[in-house]
Amino acid sequence: MFIGKYNRSLIITYLGVAFAIIGMYAAFISRAKLAMICLLISGVCDLFDGKVARMCKRDKDEIAFGIQLDSLADIVDFVIFPIVFGYSLGLNDWYHVLGYIIFAMAGIQRLAHFNVLVGNKESDKPVSFYSGLPVTSTSIIFPLLFLISKLTGQTLYHIIYIVLIYLVAFLFVVNIKVPKFKGIAYPILAILALIAIVLFILI
Repeated sequence: MFIGKYNRSLIITYLGVAFAIIGMYAAFISRAKLAMICLLISGVCDLFDGKVARMCKRDKDEIAFGIQLDSLADIVDFVIFPIVFGYSLGLNDWYHVLGYIIFAMAGIQRLAHFNVLVGNKESDKPVSFYSGLPVTSTSIIFPLLFLISKLTGQTLYHIIYIVLIYLVAFLFVVNIKVPKFKGIAYPILAILALIAIVLFILI
């Protein structure tokens, strides 16, 4: 009746998108802390969605569909979200918009490159390193910057935000090897995300 694949292995990916949409809405209504919490949660969902998916029984088509879906979700969660958040901060001058354009183009370029190298193999076997900075990194970079903004003040925070937009865009596509998290790093990152969420609630 419906197109696409429907498998429990995709639930966490969809949850990540849901939190990203909630976070963007929070940004629009000036709930910046809630927005950053949602970005963190989307990052945690992306951290574990692959592991959970590989625990589920899937056929070749479901594996291929999951790989493509994950990349499309990443565009919403970690590329569009930071742009929307930047607009919500009032960073709307021409050089801000130019940064968002470059950021978006670099993000989708990176994900398209990833799909060609990995997705078309119809395999979701984990890789040992990334080529360039993964887009998921924005779920760590921008919430961390927001926490630091309490020390820097708003003016400096806004300057650093747009500088990072340009810098991260460059790192998305530069051909450097970035180690992939493995083993114990996953629960450690989840705990750090939980600590960050608590800090957001307290500040």
